[in-house]
Amino acid sequence: MVLLDTVFAFLYQLGDAFAFLVLAACGLAVVFGMMGVINLAHGEFIMCGAYVTVATTRAGLPLPLGILAGALVAGAIGMVLERLVIRHLYGRPLDTIVATWGVSLAATQGTLIVLGSSMPGVGTPLGSFTLGSYSYSTYRVVLMLAALAVLAGLYLAFNATRFGTLARATIQVPHMAEALGVDTRKVYALTFGIGAALAGLTGGLYAPTMTIVPTMGTTFIMEAFVTVVVGGADIFLGTAPAALVLGAVRAGLTSWQGQLFGQIGLLVAVILVIRVLPRGISGLILRERA
Repeated sequence: MVLLDTVFAFLYQLGDAFAFLVLAACGLAVVFGMMGVINLAHGEFIMCGAYVTVATTRAGLPLPLGILAGALVAGAIGMVLERLVIRHLYGRPLDTIVATWGVSLAATQGTLIVLGSSMPGVGTPLGSFTLGSYSYSTYRVVLMLAALAVLAGLYLAFNATRFGTLARATIQVPHMAEALGVDTRKVYALTFGIGAALAGLTGGLYAPTMTIVPTMGTTFIMEAFVTVVVGGADIFLGTAPAALVLGAVRAGLTSWQGQLFGQIGLLVAVILVIRVLPRGISGLILRERA
């Protein structure tokens, strides 16, 4: 019985870490993996989603609708940012780093000045359940299911819809797509907006579990980047396996020696994977297929 409790506790921690890495990385994977834009303001889109979710929920909106509102607001802001800033910097990765870093600083400090150092939260819903001698949050299970749903939705959106075909064509061969009549500016704006909306969705989903502060995006940004880098260029092949591998390392070391050791182990695992697989996990999968 003790062994079963320990195994379930590890699997629960693995699922929790997997969900966190997938949800944190999906929006960045779309923007970075598909568009080549290094978006250092990704954490601030997550923060935006969390703030909107908490504000609308406290105003009387049900939590699921509040989360949806957070995603939509973040997506709309992302499309505006793409139109005003990012659109003029395609093909200039160093410039996008500086620009989005500036946006990140402005968003964090602006939120701090306007809304203060923190916002009252909404509390974690759904309570908990007990298995053996351990108690587990039911809402964390919802986050695991949400991560799987986001992965499935992204795959279908970019592989089974007309927009997905146009997006992949525009990003791979933009000049040919434009010559064939595709409105590439609209496709770029929508793709960046989807990435921002996914970040806002992540913020909304995790808002009930976290302290709402202007710097909360930094909690996600490091894990998001390392998951995308380990996953490689193909976001549909790489993100989920990368999150699973890194989640297993983090969950195992956390259960053994604590959260700090798990975080250190995560970074060491990233260094080793990049050293052995410079093209990421998706590069290995594509090489095996070839």
